This record gives sequence, structure tokens and C-alpha cells, in this order.
Amino acid sequence: MKSYKLVRGMLMVSGLLVFMAGTAFAQEKAAAGAVQVHVVITAEAQRADTELPVLKQGDVSVKQGKTVLQVAQLIPARGDNNALQLFILIDDTLDTQVGNNLTDLREFISAQPATTLIGIGYMSNAGVNIAQNFTPDHALAAKALRLPRGSLSSMDSPYLSLINLVKGWPQQNVRREVVMVTDGIDRLRGEQPTASQLGPRFGPAYHSMPSMSPDVNSASEISQRYNVIVSSLYAVGVGRVARSSWDLQLGLSGLSKLADETGGECFSLGTSNAVSFKPYLDRLQKILDNQYYLVFLATPGKKPGLQRVKIATEVSNVEIAAPDNVWVAAGK
Repeated sequence: MKSYKLVRGMLMVSGLLVFMAGTAFAQEKAAAGAVQVHVVITAEAQRADTELPVLKQGDVSVKQGKTVLQVAQLIPARGDNNALQLFILIDDTLDTQVGNNLTDLREFISAQPATTLIGIGYMSNAGVNIAQNFTPDHALAAKALRLPRGSLSSMDSPYLSLINLVKGWPQQNVRREVVMVTDGIDRLRGEQPTASQLGPRFGPAYHSMPSMSPDVNSASEISQRYNVIVSSLYAVGVGRVARSSWDLQLGLSGLSKLADETGGECFSLGTSNAVSFKPYLDRLQKILDNQYYLVFLATPGKKPGLQRVKIATEVSNVEIAAPDNVWVAAGK
């Protein structure tokens, strides 16, 4: 099956350097040896029926271990800073009954602001078949949606497909988000050999995957490395594993872990198909409307790498969704 790369030229349409304002000032105040880190965070209401205030720079704290880090900028992702690259990634192993929810997705796409570029792709053979490259033409993006094929390929792994997408995504200083429509089951990793309980002469024996796919961690780290937030809409797939409660739970667990660690959200009705995606997409829209660009000064290591940080706020009724780790450049 033919594979495609993201068109770099189209991405330049939304290449707004939203972090530029105030950067020189932040650098002047940087502690000796500190490096700037850029990340996108989301303000979420603890009580869904209440309105969120607009956060100010002093409302957010960042810790690296026990060290409180300096927050250099907190910019609401609104107005001139509203640029977003949103990629909708649909699993081709999904049952075609998910087609009932495509209208919800089309309406969501059509309602996006002009500053949002949207791409559409289908996961198969551990890769992504691009149905529509990033475009500001939302009608064109909505038209690219089709029913999933509802069939298996030789290498079905939503996590490897996500890694393939993120690695080929030209990096820019705008919000970068993926919405995966999938059951989260890694069919490629399916069975794992273990020592036979009958004794060493009778093994190894093959058993169902004992825990979620190891590629969940890889997909999470790659996404955090390149500042990509991953959310998911759960839908049921095809095949024997899609009738296994064990595999279904592992798939949903993988999606939940991936969303939690990248600062996204996993939307599901347990392991059942949702009657409608609209409530989920309304919630996703609220998330997109309450995001911020955060710039802070971190203590670097000798080599560049992911470092654990904790981003929080003490503003009443507000909590922060953010990646568990951020990429910190090496010290000079």
C-alpha cells in the first residue's frame, strides 16, 4: 500500500511564531545555564458546569523535581495566537458501523476556525495513508472522511502508525494535536512467548499479551518529544480480538495512558461504541478553546532529553492538563 509524507509547503501557512513576543526579555532574565522550554497546556474546569477564567502568567507553577522553575510566558491560544494543526487519524481496522459517527466528525471539522489546518489519515500496516494533507479548507477535509475498511492488514498497530505520523510532521511553533479514532488494540504484538508452566522442556508457550502494548510508551515519548498532544475517540474494531474483553481493555488502557501522558483526553463509553461522537467533540472543542503556550526556564542535563516536570495552578476550580515530560535541550 502506497505511503505518503506530509506536504511541508502547506504547513507553512500556519507557521505563526507565537512564542516570539517577549522571548528576548525572557532570555535576559534567564538564570545562568537555564534553557527555554515551550509546551502547550490546557486549563480544565474541575466542575463541568462552571466557566473558566483566563489564566495569567503568575497563575501557573512549574516544578522540576523539587525545584520551582521560572515561568517566562503564558500566552492564551486565542486571537492572533490561535494557530492549530489538527490531524484526525482513523483506524482502518474499525468496524464500519463507526460510519454513523462520521457526520459528527464532519460537523466538528466544519466548525473549526480559519486558523486551524486539518489533516485526515487512515492507519494501516503500521503506517498512515494520507487522505487529505493539512489544509485550511475545512470542507475539503470533511470530504476526505470515508468509512474505515473494516479489515486487517499484516501489521496493525495504532501506536506505530502514530509514531510514523509524528516523525514525519515538520516541527513548528504552533499547537500540534492528533485525534485518534481507534480501539487501541495492537494486533501486531498480539501474542507473547513465555516459559511454559509445564517445565522448560515444554516451552515456550504463547499467551495473550499480558499487558498493554510496549509501543504505547514509545508513542507517548515520541509525541512528548515533538510537542504533539494526543486525544482519542474509542470505537470498536473487527476480528477475533475485538470480541475479547481482555484485548478490549488493554486497548482502552493504552489509549488512556497515551492521552494522560501527552496532555490529551481519551473519550470512551467503556469498550462499547458511542451512539454519537458529538458529546465527546463538544468536550474536545472546549479543550481546544482553553489552551495556552507556556514558556519556562529549565535546568538542562549534559545531553538533551525528556525530563519530568509538574505543571499546576492554585486558581480555584481549575486544573492543568499537560505532558508528563518535556524536551530539554542540553546545557552549553
